[in-house]
Amino acid sequence: MRAVDDAAIQAAAATRFRSEYHYAVFEYLRSAKVIQALERAGVALRGRVLDAGCGGGGTALSLAEESAFAVGLDLEARFQDAGTRLAGEKGVRNVRFVQGDGTRLPFRGGSFDLVFSHSVIEHVASAEAYLHECHRVLRAGGVLYLSTAPYLSFAGAHLPRLLVPIPLHLLFGRRIAFRVFCGLAKHAPWSLQEPKEANTFIALAEQGREKEDDLLQSVTVRSLTAWVSASGFRLLREDRHVTGFFRRFVPGPVRRLLERTPFTQDVMIGHIQCVLQKP
Repeated sequence: MRAVDDAAIQAAAATRFRSEYHYAVFEYLRSAKVIQALERAGVALRGRVLDAGCGGGGTALSLAEESAFAVGLDLEARFQDAGTRLAGEKGVRNVRFVQGDGTRLPFRGGSFDLVFSHSVIEHVASAEAYLHECHRVLRAGGVLYLSTAPYLSFAGAHLPRLLVPIPLHLLFGRRIAFRVFCGLAKHAPWSLQEPKEANTFIALAEQGREKEDDLLQSVTVRSLTAWVSASGFRLLREDRHVTGFFRRFVPGPVRRLLERTPFTQDVMIGHIQCVLQKP
């Protein structure tokens, strides 16, 4: 999937939480931007690819279309009635889905040319074990593409947005903010920006359920640097993307100073992508 269709992506994003299938469709459409990001980072899509945390499986399908073979793995079999159904609709035959733990990958060493990890490391039980396994299953010279966001940023906090954009996770801590958003989803969903089709907090509350907090790692710029340094990978490239608010409203010299300060950089940076190579 290479053609970026912003209108289709936006429409799919508005309904992505209706079902796992809807989310897989959203992932598939959005993957065109992901593939462009891979190419800009100098990552070649060829050989055998592992999506190590594939969710519904939409991105794994897109990776399969651009490579010899792709495997999508997720801790929960979310892909079962989503990625597999979408693969049939798209006629993608060189993809397989596997239920498994990213910290104990069920593959032999050196099995893959590329491991793809998009917004996964913050959800695993051990970031160190996850990177170790990604390293193990890559062939020598293979590449890990890793993207994540600091947990203090709006993107990395994995929380809904209030109609009035107050950063509750910065004012009260993320754990308290998470509980507040669970309560708002149940009792005052009108106070949140996203409708239920684009907000798991509200969707689950309407089912009489409460969202489980699956953010298991508090990613910071420093912690990610430490994990990568200890992983055995060689860092080929790292890109840190400051969110639009800080780019628009904070003067350049001030912004660059804040980007070098541990706390403020974790608030300002909404996306980090790393290209890592196994020596």
